[in-house]
Amino acid sequence: MESAARQAGLKTLVTSREFMDKAKIEFPSNLRLIYIEDVIAQIGVGSRLFGLITALFAPVPLLEWLCGAARTTAPDDLATVIFSSGSTGTPKGVMLSHYNVISNVDAVGQVLPIGNKDRLLGILPLFHSFGYMSLWFAIKGGMAIVFHANPLEAAKIGELCEYQGVTFMIATPTFLQIYMRRCAPGQFGSIRIVFTGAEKLSPQLATAFEEKFGIRPIEGYGATECSPAITVSTLDSRQQGIYQVGSRRGFVGHPIPGVAVRIVDPDTFEPLPRQKPGMLLVRGANVMRGYLGRDDLTARVLRDGWYVTGDIALIDEDGFVKVTDRLSRFSKIGGEMIPHGKVEEALNEAAGASSQVFAVTGIPDEKKGESLAVLYTVEETRIPEILEKLAAKGLPNLFIPKKDRFLKVPAIPVLGTGKVDLRAIRQKAIEAFAPEKAG
Repeated sequence: MESAARQAGLKTLVTSREFMDKAKIEFPSNLRLIYIEDVIAQIGVGSRLFGLITALFAPVPLLEWLCGAARTTAPDDLATVIFSSGSTGTPKGVMLSHYNVISNVDAVGQVLPIGNKDRLLGILPLFHSFGYMSLWFAIKGGMAIVFHANPLEAAKIGELCEYQGVTFMIATPTFLQIYMRRCAPGQFGSIRIVFTGAEKLSPQLATAFEEKFGIRPIEGYGATECSPAITVSTLDSRQQGIYQVGSRRGFVGHPIPGVAVRIVDPDTFEPLPRQKPGMLLVRGANVMRGYLGRDDLTARVLRDGWYVTGDIALIDEDGFVKVTDRLSRFSKIGGEMIPHGKVEEALNEAAGASSQVFAVTGIPDEKKGESLAVLYTVEETRIPEILEKLAAKGLPNLFIPKKDRFLKVPAIPVLGTGKVDLRAIRQKAIEAFAPEKAG
C-alpha cells in the first residue's frame, strides 16, 4: 500500500481507524487521512433523512451534481488505477478506462447465465481486479450482492450463503479449498454457479468440490491489464437436440465476446498453429491504457495493440485455451526450460492432494545456474515415496526436484487476494538453500 500511495501521488485517503490499527502502515506525512468512524459520527438524523429522500426521489443528473461527478466524462477517460498483486515483483499501477471496465462486464454477462434474480457473493477484495469486476457485474446486472470483508472466515461465508440464498459465487481456488474443509454441503445448496479465477483450478480440487457440494466450479482466465477477464468457461448447453460443450477439463474456456487471442513464438513473436504452446497475446476493448508513470513497461507489454501476457498457452482445434504457466515461472536447467506449474501439478497428484500442498520455485545454483526448490505442507516422511512416484510415471529427471531441496512450511504463502505469493515462496527457498543469494 505504501508503494501504491507513492506511485499514485495520493493526497487523501478514506479509511478506518480499526483497519489502520491492524495494518500498521506508515504513510507519507502529507497524506490526508479521513476516518469513516469520524465522518459517521458527524452525520445527524436530519442529514441522514435528507440523504435518503434525495437518493430515492432526486433525478440522476441532480444526484451526480450533488456527488461532484464530472459531466464531461468520456468512455476512454481513466476510471481506476488497480495495482497488480506484486506476487512476482513490485506492484504496478494498471490504468483502466470506463470503457475497459464496462465492456468486460458486458462481455462476461453475455456468456454466463446470470440475471437480476441472482444473488452474488462478494468476498474478493475490491482492490483486486477480479473483485472490482464482481462489484460492477452485480450493479450492471441489477442483482443483489452479499458482501463479507474476510473471505478466509469460512464459517461465516457458509452461514451467509445459506441465510441469504446466494446463487452465484466468484472465488479463487485457494478460497474454495478452505470452504471445502469448513462448510457443510447444505450451506451451498442455493448456489447454481461457482466461478473461479486468479490462479489455476486443479482437476482434483474441481472434482472434490463437486463431490461435496454438487457444483463443479467453472474456470476463467484473466489479467489486471485486461480488466480482467480474457477467457471464460461456461455451462454445457443442450437445446433442440444440439449439445454445446461450455468447458473442457484443464482449459480456461473460450475468449469472451469482443476479445481476440493469439499464440506466438516467445522470441520471434511469429504466430504459431493450433495445439502448439507459445506466448499468449490478447487484443480487445478490455486491454488497459497502460501502467501509471511507467511508459517503459507499457511499451514492453503493448505491441501493435496486443497485450503480451507473459503466459505460455495453447489453443486447441475447438478454440479452447489452455494456460500452462507463466514465462517467468520456468527454470532453465541443463539447457531445458522446466515449467514450475507442471512440476507442482505432478507433485500434488502424486500426493493425492485435492488442494495445493506443494509450491515450486527456482533458486540460484552455482553449477547449473538454477535449480528447483519446493515448499510443502505434507508429512516429511512422505517425500521419498512421492519422488518415487514421479520417477515411476516417467517424468524426466530434470523435472524431479532433488530430495535436499524440499522445505517444510506451516502453509503455502498466499496474498490477500487468494493468489499464491510467488515472491515470498522464492525468498523462503533462497534463505533456506542459498542464503548467500538472499536479499
